[in-house]
Amino acid sequence: MDIADIRQDYTFAGLRRRDLHPDPIQQFKNWFQAALAAGVPEPNAMTLATVDAQGQPSSRIVLLKDFDERGFTFYTNYQSRKGRELEGNPKAALTMFWAGLERQICVRGACEKVSRQDSEAYYKSRPIGNRLGAWVSNQSTAIPDREFLENKLKEITAKFGDNPPLPDYWGGYVLRPETVDFWQGRPSRLHDRFLYTRESTAWKLERLSP
Repeated sequence: MDIADIRQDYTFAGLRRRDLHPDPIQQFKNWFQAALAAGVPEPNAMTLATVDAQGQPSSRIVLLKDFDERGFTFYTNYQSRKGRELEGNPKAALTMFWAGLERQICVRGACEKVSRQDSEAYYKSRPIGNRLGAWVSNQSTAIPDREFLENKLKEITAKFGDNPPLPDYWGGYVLRPETVDFWQGRPSRLHDRFLYTRESTAWKLERLSP
């Protein structure tokens, strides 16, 4: 089959202005709860796009760990590629796509680090393997082989046991949204799209051409 012939016509639902909450965070909550109820696999998985000093974008999948009136929170190694790029340019974008619901959400804004207290609280809630892994992985750097990681894990486990502290270089970011774009697939590629744009303390809502 020719890859150019692969296509999906979207017929699941429509989206009207009257369906939308005036606050995009509440609207996100409504859609996220629907994704949970529908059994969407890893509904908190999202693409995070950042830009380096030369203007070269990069993207990867990260997991949403919280959202509230501040924005959308995820955690990572601050010395990773994404961490270094956000240090130089905090502007970033998030995309979530739930194929089963034919929905996409795109968020743009700027990231800032969450408090050390919040990072520590989340870190302590993680499984022990994940906490040790934060010490083992010098994220985005070259390593010789898999054995290197396994040996380092043994060293870290021997050092900290089942109570590793939060590394200084690890923690959370919150992306504070400036725009939030809700997309609902429709037949013939005439999708429904609505864009929220922050205006001071309020949000402007407008329908976009697909």
